[in-house]
Amino acid sequence: MKKVTLSLLAALFLMTSCNNDENSNNEEQEVVVNENPATFKEIGSIKIGDAAAAEISAYCEKTKRLFTVNNSGTNQIDVIDLADPTKPVKIGKIDLAAYEGASNSVSVFDGKLAVALESTTNKQGNGKVVVFNTSDYSLIKQVTVGALPDMITFSADGKYIMTANEGEPNTDYSQDPNGTISIIETSNYTVTTLDFASFSSQAAALAKDGFRISKFAKSFAQDIEPEYITISDDSKTAWVTLQENNGVAKVDLTSKTIIAIYPLGLKDYNTAENAIDVSDSDDKIAFSPWKVKGLYMPDAISHFSSNNVPYFVTANEGDAREYDAYTDIKRMKSLKLDATVFPDAATLKLDANLGRLNLITDMGDTDGDGDLDEMVSFGARSFSIWNENTGKIVYDSKNDVDKKTNELGTYDDKRSDDKGSEPEAVVVAKMGNQNILFVGLERSDAFMTYDVTNPASPQYLQTVKTGDAPEGVLFIPASKSPTKRSLVVVSSEGDGTIKIYQPDLK
Repeated sequence: MKKVTLSLLAALFLMTSCNNDENSNNEEQEVVVNENPATFKEIGSIKIGDAAAAEISAYCEKTKRLFTVNNSGTNQIDVIDLADPTKPVKIGKIDLAAYEGASNSVSVFDGKLAVALESTTNKQGNGKVVVFNTSDYSLIKQVTVGALPDMITFSADGKYIMTANEGEPNTDYSQDPNGTISIIETSNYTVTTLDFASFSSQAAALAKDGFRISKFAKSFAQDIEPEYITISDDSKTAWVTLQENNGVAKVDLTSKTIIAIYPLGLKDYNTAENAIDVSDSDDKIAFSPWKVKGLYMPDAISHFSSNNVPYFVTANEGDAREYDAYTDIKRMKSLKLDATVFPDAATLKLDANLGRLNLITDMGDTDGDGDLDEMVSFGARSFSIWNENTGKIVYDSKNDVDKKTNELGTYDDKRSDDKGSEPEAVVVAKMGNQNILFVGLERSDAFMTYDVTNPASPQYLQTVKTGDAPEGVLFIPASKSPTKRSLVVVSSEGDGTIKIYQPDLK
């Protein structure tokens, strides 16, 4: 790959590919801009609707258009002209009503827009992937994938489209499809859908290391809920978060097989560096150690390499199952604690202490006598970096996310009893010779940036205010950007806004 330093007077490069992944085309020239990744500022904004109007966005370099999921009383993809990011303009839409599916995610590669659709006739039925041309929105292909495709992405070489098919049950659990992963070969649009049944014999061993299968589950394969995907730069390997199960799956794209599940373990909040705020009714924000653990339960995942070692990064949001037939979340004060382990149980159950904290109901009774020997909560209120080769944790941000947003003034104390700032999105991008991590925070309405060039010791750079409830964080590298400068696009589902950010030059 030829590397060229771009100054303000340099000629523009001819752009030949189209993707929303900065590493999407290994044949293209890489443009290195002398930017300061700690100085992202908002340069443009557009509101496309109300709640659920701006969920996930993908960028097409060929057309300089943004394609954004809009489920705000509609069923469409909004098309936004990003030729001038300071003045984004909605120029069209792709109506999805004819495809009998509601969109959850989008991805772009080389003039093709792939949309993940869950079934609107039966949510537990198979979903679809519909592919459109980004220039005229004409239909290229539609194929069937697993139930409830929640996230979609192209591989870096464009040879594959992958979906994470969550396979959630209906409210009475009379239908509970297997959670699956679909791999689509774009050369002929053949689909391979994989489930996790072959790992059921490993359930006990996985559980010892923190992997979770609900006690209400009818089978191992039905309980698995794939959430998000990242694909290696060589397009040979994918990693998939299994959010409710507290794990990450490794997928070999060449053989189209799931080759491993990495259980993620538990985080101990009973340390000064992991201290958290656990009450939403104490009229203060106080970070203290508590005798509580958290399952990481990641939502988004991204990847990068450093010194030829591959890593993945997770946004440790946490997620509960809440259905009529089964709910796995309760307030701590309503649960029975082991008197020997928690002799101060009465004090702990006060609302100003741990009483309001939401716990996982089917974990923590380690000796099976009906009371909790440990308290386990949802999410880790952090991002984490893991070694891709071993699945072992390399770094966790501890309580930095909540503390930094509190300093910014955006921490929502009314979420303290639940999952704090709820890290939702993670994207790692190359800026010059640095690996820069962007972390979207759903409940603190912000994104954070870190330099993760040294994965064991990330350096905090910046916290930036976003719209309400940021769902999607998209990085557009300088080589693909209409401004020839790196851009971050944040789609916020709470208020239907899309905001564009750009860093200063050094």
